[in-house]
Amino acid sequence: MDERQIQIIMDSLWPLLKAGVSFTIPLTLISFALGLVLALITALARLSKWRILKLIFGFYVWVIRGTPLLVQLYIIFYGLPSVGITLDPFIASVIGFTLSVGAYSSEIIRAAIISIQEGQWEAGYSLGMTRWQVLRRIVLPQASRVSVPPLANSFISLVKDTSLAATITYVEMFRTANQIVATTYEPLLVYTEAGVIYLLFSTILTVLQNYLEKRLSRFSVR
Repeated sequence: MDERQIQIIMDSLWPLLKAGVSFTIPLTLISFALGLVLALITALARLSKWRILKLIFGFYVWVIRGTPLLVQLYIIFYGLPSVGITLDPFIASVIGFTLSVGAYSSEIIRAAIISIQEGQWEAGYSLGMTRWQVLRRIVLPQASRVSVPPLANSFISLVKDTSLAATITYVEMFRTANQIVATTYEPLLVYTEAGVIYLLFSTILTVLQNYLEKRLSRFSVR
């Protein structure tokens, strides 16, 4: 590695980190938070006794899980303008990632709720609680602990998936890497550097995930 390449790495480090902290992380946090709300609604709808809700939300999960995320982003950003709906790249990215997180995470939450023993429901009913009260006070708190590991994995995956936003012109970390490559003509160096930063983010989140799981494990034992 010559001096020029070392200088490129040094010069690229701050723009990539800045893009990651200023754009990639906020996009991830907002999309995941909204996605979790949508996931909970979807999971409850699919577990409800209302057939129409099951069909609507089941169709949503089927479509989102059955089509590539990249195609969904293209439809939202490039396709909707043909029917008069033009969205900012950030808004389009949030919508796309929220829909994706909502569909996949709803299956995690639904499975966690189903895993709670029937006796928990019966115990709540015996105390005079309604179905909603049993769900809110007894079932969901237990299901949330079961859901943490797979949901944390989904969050870490979303951090990496946000790189797809570069394809719809949102200037996150990978888009910034593309811009640097266009001026330096060193794709191997710059993309590797971006990959290392993504790895750093994922490693930090994995450590936090492990810590959270240990805390929840202690809580459940007590």
